[in-house]
Amino acid sequence: MARLFDGIVEAFHLIISLDPDLLEIVFLSLRVSFFAIIIATLIGVPLGALLGLKPEKKTCLINKIIFTFMGMPPVVGGLIIYLLFSRQGPLGVLGLLYTPSVMIIAQVFLATPIVTGLSLLGVRARGKEIIETARSLGADSMLATWTVIKESRLAILGAIITGLSRVIAEVGAVMIVGGNIAGRTRVMTTAIVLETRRGNFELAIGLGIILLLLAFAINSILYNIQKGGQGN
Repeated sequence: MARLFDGIVEAFHLIISLDPDLLEIVFLSLRVSFFAIIIATLIGVPLGALLGLKPEKKTCLINKIIFTFMGMPPVVGGLIIYLLFSRQGPLGVLGLLYTPSVMIIAQVFLATPIVTGLSLLGVRARGKEIIETARSLGADSMLATWTVIKESRLAILGAIITGLSRVIAEVGAVMIVGGNIAGRTRVMTTAIVLETRRGNFELAIGLGIILLLLAFAINSILYNIQKGGQGN
């Protein structure tokens, strides 16, 4: 217990003193995760809205595939991306393995089904009623579709934040494709694993505290979005 307490004290010292190693890992984590969620949003929200507006019978198989990928273990996703971008893989010629770029791709692969699936459910929950109302008021198909997306914005924002919380705390996939290389591909989650194995608990605890604070901030945003939606 004393060791844990000493580790927490030293961890706060590293955070307050803006330790360069700590900041480098944190900023890379944020850069990779935010780029990943932006790309996942650009893909997942339109796809989810499109599927949510179509009759469920026509999209049943696609929906099942998306919901299956929503629960895909991160290490499986990492393995798939690794095989695609390894030297023997079809995309190995790009030379992206063990770079932040392929880490972003792996996180996009994990986050897109979540954003798509939750957006789909949010649009479907209110879509039929809204689109019928919009069309009765003379709106064309494009305007009616935009109206549905606009009215489902709280559910879509919740989907985006849920996707972000998934990727920012992810460890398996980014460790497989990134290699956990110091100064290049080491992010908070992989650094925690490495520093714990080394016995450097101060840095590991410091990173863990920052990760918990980020998770708290993300979940607070999600809670406020849901609370705001209930108040409308």
